[in-house]
Amino acid sequence: MIAHDKIYVNGAWVKPNGTGTIQVFDSITEEVMGSIPEGNAQDVDAAAKSAAAAFPSWSTLAPAERASYVDKIGDGLAARMDEIAAVISKETGMSAMLSKLVQVGLPINSFKQAAAVAQSFRYEEEVGSSLVVREPIGVVGCITPWNYPLHQIAAKVAFAMAAGCTVVLKPSEVAPLDAFMLAEIIDGVGLPKGVFNMVTGTGPVVGEAIAAHPNVDMVSFTGSTRAGKRVSQVAAETVKKVALELGGKSANIICDDLEGDAFAQAVMAGVGKAFLNSGQTCSALTRMLVPASRVADAEKAAAMAAGGMVVGDPQAEGTHLGPLASAAQRDRVQSYIQKGIDEGATVIAGGLGAPEGLAKGFYVRPTVFSNVKNSMTIAQEEIFGPVLCIIPYKDDEDAIRIANDTVYGLAGGVWAADKDRAMGIAKRLRTGQVEVNNGRFNVNAPFGGYKQSGYGRELGRHGFEEFLEIKSLQL
Repeated sequence: MIAHDKIYVNGAWVKPNGTGTIQVFDSITEEVMGSIPEGNAQDVDAAAKSAAAAFPSWSTLAPAERASYVDKIGDGLAARMDEIAAVISKETGMSAMLSKLVQVGLPINSFKQAAAVAQSFRYEEEVGSSLVVREPIGVVGCITPWNYPLHQIAAKVAFAMAAGCTVVLKPSEVAPLDAFMLAEIIDGVGLPKGVFNMVTGTGPVVGEAIAAHPNVDMVSFTGSTRAGKRVSQVAAETVKKVALELGGKSANIICDDLEGDAFAQAVMAGVGKAFLNSGQTCSALTRMLVPASRVADAEKAAAMAAGGMVVGDPQAEGTHLGPLASAAQRDRVQSYIQKGIDEGATVIAGGLGAPEGLAKGFYVRPTVFSNVKNSMTIAQEEIFGPVLCIIPYKDDEDAIRIANDTVYGLAGGVWAADKDRAMGIAKRLRTGQVEVNNGRFNVNAPFGGYKQSGYGRELGRHGFEEFLEIKSLQL
């Protein structure tokens, strides 16, 4: 049992004004594994004022000095990698091996990369008779989700602080324990008071207070499109900058020039990309578009891949998929599987109910639907679980049309024997990033979406720039 009763404000652990407590559940056992304080608007006020007071000195500190602090935080995460990964596996259900590589490895990279960018970034340039200066935007409110909890925190906090901003963090109340570990590390590196603040609580209370606070100059939010719209509405009252990384319903186009094993391998790899983190991934490739003449081949390969997924305790060796992060999420995914059946899609793997022998824990059977029309609910709405839709297409033009026929635009994939053909299709997809022939995720490339997947970018130099304002000095 990991019980926390304090929040982190102005360089110290303090008792919150909010008197409530939020329980944190182990996704494997369904038992309470910890608790956190339920902060309120008064706590946000204290944190925001602390961050605002710290901003003038932190923002004018030499980039190399800021980078030194940020780099040390990355070292602190690396020193506690195993411990943090184990906690996140319980919070989210991700397998132990992936949790270490992804849930902790990516945050370490974010702090290290943010430090490097801060030192190499060109903050001034001459444009005619003007000097254009980039400077920190101010206090940044960071509101983060539960599926990649520490990764999303690092993508915001590391780059904001390295850019010279001060922050107020509200981690997800579903998976918050890793955020306390980060706060402990930050406290240990001697960061100046007020640069980093953390208030835990619910979105409607703490999240809204952050978005509304007059001392907060920018909000960076990752979560559902519904919640992102609310953040934008609240933030608009004080005309602050908002960066949103929201939902996705990404298409993975398998082209007809892939023959035999190459086609089957592309399909099977696509199943893995849809089911990463038990499908709890905003950029998961959850719509697989295949040539109408090859649907049977795709079904066979997809069913084989899904059937070979080992579902179980994420701490156990050989486990591919753990449970979902909460009972609410498990029930939500089950309702979507039922909806797919009701609307006439065909289950070719998985289906309703828990995997055999896993009655306890928030488990869902890895599920593949075929005979899916792009107008169906399961093809249009983000499910956030291990559910894949196979959709047929006629030709490249039809595939591009189907891929873009969604309110989202976060990610995508294209597989083709002809790389030029794949690149041509990829450039026409209305999404923030596209994997071409199994191209690997680049942790230093910009990440973000089009349309209702949000706006703004995270990670690398482009993510760093999000936290800077532009000023023109007319000379």
